[in-house]
Amino acid sequence: MSADKARPDQGIPPVIGLGASAGGLEALTSFFSAVSPESGAVYVVVQHLDPTHAAMLAELLQRVTALPVVEAAESMTIAPDRVYVIPPNRDLSIQGDQLHIGEPTVARGFRLPIDLFLRSLAAREQLAVAVILSGMGSDGTAGAREVKTAGGLVLVQDPTTAAYSSMPRSAIDAEVADLVLPPGAMPAKILAWLQRPPSSARLLQQPPIRSSIDDVVQLLRAQTGHDFALYRATTLYRRIERRMRIHQMPTSEDYVTFLRGNRAEVELLFKEMLIGVTSFFRDPEAWAMLAGEALPTLVGRLATGGTLRAWVAGCSTGEEAYSLAIAFAEEVAQSGLSCRLQLFATDLDPDAIDRARRGVFRANIAADVSAERLARFFIAEGSSFRIRKEIRDTVIFAPQSVTKDPPFTRLDLVCCRNLLIYLEPLLQRRLIRLFHYSLNSGGLLFLGGAEAVASASDLFSPLRGPAKIYRRRDVRTPKEPISFTAADDTSRDSPRATINLEGEVEKLLVRRYAPTVVLVSEGGDILYCSGQTGRYLEPAAGKANWNVVAMARPGLATPLAQALHQVRSRRDAVTLQAVRIATEVGERAVDIALEPLDRPAALEGSVLIDFSEPDSAPNPLADGSPRPPPSESLLLVRAHEEAEFLRNELQTMREDRQTAQEEMMSSNEELQSINEELQSTNEELTTSREEMQSINEELQLVNDELASKVDELSRASDDMHNLLESTAIATVFLDEALNVRSFTAQATKHVRLIPSDVGRPFSDIASTLVYPDLVDDARAVLRTLVVSEREVKTSDERWFAVKIIPYRTLDNRIAGVVITFAEITADKRVRAELAAAYAELAARPSRSPDNPNGAPVDDKGSS
Repeated sequence: MSADKARPDQGIPPVIGLGASAGGLEALTSFFSAVSPESGAVYVVVQHLDPTHAAMLAELLQRVTALPVVEAAESMTIAPDRVYVIPPNRDLSIQGDQLHIGEPTVARGFRLPIDLFLRSLAAREQLAVAVILSGMGSDGTAGAREVKTAGGLVLVQDPTTAAYSSMPRSAIDAEVADLVLPPGAMPAKILAWLQRPPSSARLLQQPPIRSSIDDVVQLLRAQTGHDFALYRATTLYRRIERRMRIHQMPTSEDYVTFLRGNRAEVELLFKEMLIGVTSFFRDPEAWAMLAGEALPTLVGRLATGGTLRAWVAGCSTGEEAYSLAIAFAEEVAQSGLSCRLQLFATDLDPDAIDRARRGVFRANIAADVSAERLARFFIAEGSSFRIRKEIRDTVIFAPQSVTKDPPFTRLDLVCCRNLLIYLEPLLQRRLIRLFHYSLNSGGLLFLGGAEAVASASDLFSPLRGPAKIYRRRDVRTPKEPISFTAADDTSRDSPRATINLEGEVEKLLVRRYAPTVVLVSEGGDILYCSGQTGRYLEPAAGKANWNVVAMARPGLATPLAQALHQVRSRRDAVTLQAVRIATEVGERAVDIALEPLDRPAALEGSVLIDFSEPDSAPNPLADGSPRPPPSESLLLVRAHEEAEFLRNELQTMREDRQTAQEEMMSSNEELQSINEELQSTNEELTTSREEMQSINEELQLVNDELASKVDELSRASDDMHNLLESTAIATVFLDEALNVRSFTAQATKHVRLIPSDVGRPFSDIASTLVYPDLVDDARAVLRTLVVSEREVKTSDERWFAVKIIPYRTLDNRIAGVVITFAEITADKRVRAELAAAYAELAARPSRSPDNPNGAPVDDKGSS
């Protein structure tokens, strides 16, 4: 990795946030082993640590990097080329150039410290880099998404190199990873990214860059069908430039060339254009105002059994739509009113819509959803949460382009948060007018915190409070038409389309001469109409019903229902002749042909109904006067037939329903019993699994640290072994009960010890020492802590200096005694010889002037 400083032109250092959990120590070691000591970046490590265990992470990382590694502290100012490590049992965030430490607010097992830090890191935009390493769970995915959306870089460890791949796979599955690499290869990629600073906004005015943006928009439109022409140029170029920096493309022209030959890159760029930061109840203050003031007003206006219609535009993966459904359910429960929610949620990204429809979210939503709401509106499934069916059933998800597709109408609430900020003012105004058109009188518009309706203040009035919630004004919309096409302003310069004469004639012939036919489903619901169906069908009063029998004019419903029943049962064509129906001007005779369709496959199961009038049938309008009503006998016969048909139909339905109901009741009781047992078991298992997962991660971290300590102890043990062997001093270690703990090889020459003697009482071991008080002296030393030293002879006439001292631990605790045996046979011999020589010398007569010959002298002094 180059030692060049990252971003030398910037006074603010870039910050690399590294998130790791179980198995992360190995990945962090590999990463920092490849980091240059002069990269110019700040490194912050956030790892899941045991809150009850003293952390050794900083000490362990310091061994593999030349960068100073310190534990983060409150209000600590960051500096380049330093590593900061999260302390145990703390949350860590960054604001400006300072780190902030806080007490965890979430129960152990649900904490997401990596997400928390990365979300705060996203404020540094292009100066932020998120790194997701080995770990269990999905912590870091949501935070990495925010870093990526803000313009930063996201690197994820290759799952095949991770000890635990859950965290890396979560980020990859969520499509937030820019690069997937082994940890050791990441520092070089990060430095290459940082050494190319983002371009200034002034460059957007340069013709080559403007031309490149236009080319990219055309390539996106050609491949995806979506037009980004009216998206903010800064947003477009920031997304384009991110991809350029990732691929190390020097110019925008090079990137356009790369796009033209790489359809996969076009798709990735399209996904990047759509990436949205979303979470449950994002911006809690705004949601509190919506739930506390806006929703009660909307629900209070509904009649009993009424429906609140809402639309979430740009719903991404569904968190915001489900948040609104939960808030509505809470308001209905609190108010006690009987009403329901019909919520439409749309987004441009079909993949996001598919994930939203599944309604399954990772465990990290616990950071945004209270424990009460999790228990009430979600079902725990392993490491995920599934939205409950009663909430899921209120939301209809569909892919839609809000800028070109027709909107939903007759709405009480429109929620479009953090979408308008990415659009040009012209398109913003169109969408605001579109929302005004979609809302009922007094309906509400819920926008993001950075959005407003300043350009359309005549259409909406703000509610009091910090949230961007607006009420629809009952005013006429501007006279210019509302367009559902993002680029419709280009049509004003296009030539008027030439009239297709052949097509217009065909339309005229179809209108005038085509038969009157209706295509219905097997149940009779109308799928398609052609011709003058108004002669035979008319909308039924009350709630809209598109069933052909319900819409049939008087006199036609019963025979038509009978014919449909015959078609369904026989799968053969049925013809009715001269069926008399009532119209505004009298009776009319009509022939009806019903044909079941088997081909093509798309029409299989449907029925084609052809209405035609007999040639001999008189036209009630020919003479301008109505025909006389049918005779009374005819009416009685017809009524009897209809009553008989309905009676038989009703009896059959009643019997079928009773049989099905009995079977369903029996099955339902069994399923309910099984479901209750499974739910109880699942809740217990989920709780146990979450606790075990959290404990397992912490144990893994402790195990990594202990493994490092074991290596140190092993080296220290080797050093001690070699030291003792080199001194050649026989040593025996006894525990507090004077059992053998360990001994050196030299000790076996004097005390008959073998490896299996470890743990045996020392008093049971034979020795060559003539020292019967050895055990008593050892016990005295253990009691008084006074060192004992003796010279002892062996049975083979050798001498040893036996020294007994207390065994002290590092924390000054007495844990036994140490006995050393130093051979002093030679010393003893030398001392004996010296003593003998001295005695001999002392016994020899001394010379003096009075006794020059050295004759012995008696006590009296006489010779």
